[in-house]
Amino acid sequence: MSVNVLNRTLLFNLRNCGKNGWFQKLVRQTSTATHTLKVAEKIKLKRSEALLGGGIKRIDAQHKKGKLTARERIQLFCDEDSFVEYDMFVEHTCTDFGMEKQKFPGDSVITGHGLVNGRPVYVFSQDFTVFGGSLSSIHAKKICKIMDQALMVGAPVVGLNDSGGARIQEGVDSLAGYADIFQRNVLASGVIPQISMIMGPCAGGAVYSPAMTDFTFMVEDTSYLFITGPDVVKSVTNEDVTQQELGGAKTHTSVSGVAHKSFNNDVDALLHLRDFMGYLPQSNKNPSPIRACDDPCDLDVPLLDNVIPPETTAPYDMLDVINAIVDERDFFEIMPKYAKNIIIGFARMNGRTVGIVGNQPKVAAGCLDINASVKAARFVRFCDAFNIPLITLVDVPGFLPGINQEHSGIIRHGAKLLYAYAEATVPKLTVITRKGYGGAYDVMSSKHLRGDVNYAWPTAEVAVMGAKGAVSILFRGKPDVEKYEAEYMDKFGNPFSAAQRGFVDDIIEPRTTRWRLCRDLDLLQTKELKNPPKKHGNIPL
Repeated sequence: MSVNVLNRTLLFNLRNCGKNGWFQKLVRQTSTATHTLKVAEKIKLKRSEALLGGGIKRIDAQHKKGKLTARERIQLFCDEDSFVEYDMFVEHTCTDFGMEKQKFPGDSVITGHGLVNGRPVYVFSQDFTVFGGSLSSIHAKKICKIMDQALMVGAPVVGLNDSGGARIQEGVDSLAGYADIFQRNVLASGVIPQISMIMGPCAGGAVYSPAMTDFTFMVEDTSYLFITGPDVVKSVTNEDVTQQELGGAKTHTSVSGVAHKSFNNDVDALLHLRDFMGYLPQSNKNPSPIRACDDPCDLDVPLLDNVIPPETTAPYDMLDVINAIVDERDFFEIMPKYAKNIIIGFARMNGRTVGIVGNQPKVAAGCLDINASVKAARFVRFCDAFNIPLITLVDVPGFLPGINQEHSGIIRHGAKLLYAYAEATVPKLTVITRKGYGGAYDVMSSKHLRGDVNYAWPTAEVAVMGAKGAVSILFRGKPDVEKYEAEYMDKFGNPFSAAQRGFVDDIIEPRTTRWRLCRDLDLLQTKELKNPPKKHGNIPL
């Protein structure tokens, strides 16, 4: 075929294609495919940028501080390959102070949901490598999105906090973002568990969100919480203080009571957090998870017969009692370094989660003071909100006396614990191991506060006060004081008086405590009790 004939044939075919639109379609398809490939490459590039956060140098700097990156924390906390990320490509919208030239995909927080021990959890992890983890309006919107979803589906929210605070360049937009988060903290309270893990700085307005969550944990040496930093404190009060002294883990777990527990490092913290999540229900409509228990729950524990010392004033460790009655001696204590005269924490009985409150005779004889009352009250209210049964171990000689306690409001603070127990409708089991004196006897989940089952050990004493104090009032100025003390002890230094009036359901041998409590918890699974309808109560503050 000659060249001329070939050209004429090609020209005819092209004209024919034009008439039928095939050629135009081919061109358009080629153009669309090219565009799609470009978009795919851009997505791949942006995704790789997002995975790097603030870049290799800043990631290395984070590691040198002994800290994991935001993504590494999520990978360690969630079950393998279970995390689903939201808003990876979102960028801040600020154009002031040259911010339009500094943008990172995802901005300064990673959000999404994953599985922890096979159960859904919503997570946000602030990325310190991007603008120091500071909160922008977009940052806040990302957090609010997962909080809204968590509330709708009924799943816990866990915040891994590592932020320098509000993003100054955004001004009031950043502050508005904090308020949006605070509002959701309040709406979610008592509906879904909210946990804050402080893994770096958390300053200024940022501290109020963790303060409103159910539990706040910290990492030693690398995390801190404070309203105003050391520089501001220095300028206003002329006090020299370091970040750790002002708001470090030691300060907040032992002095202020702001944090519930601290851990050695990021890895230790996240592994313990995974363990902690295993005690909690998904929401207030779900039961707590049940774990298979190999620890027999129908046998005596002879060790308990020898826990109480012969001398009524001698101290002993209530943790010995707790460890002996719970499954596998596994007790997750909350606030172990704060208000040590009372013990709170989670354990399992026959595989089911329970909340435990116990006076600690080793510290201040187990007296209730302001800090102990507040510590226990909030824990009791959490357990009640999430349908976790309460076990209360009582050895309390009363409220701590003193000018400082009275002037600091022991009356209203002590009333918080009273209110919490009286309001609670979950199963409430109480064991009086030794002393139950005065108003503190009433407060510690007594029968009068709708206690379901109240036991006393043979060593229990239920009275207004101890024999010596009572006799000094009743028989002031009379001889033979020792005789009267003996009479008082004979009458009230035992559990019979309370048992005769039905204030104690039974006097039990200590060794039988575990299997009795397990049996009672099984029975009370179907308990139904409701408080009178109201918008909300007015707890003493």
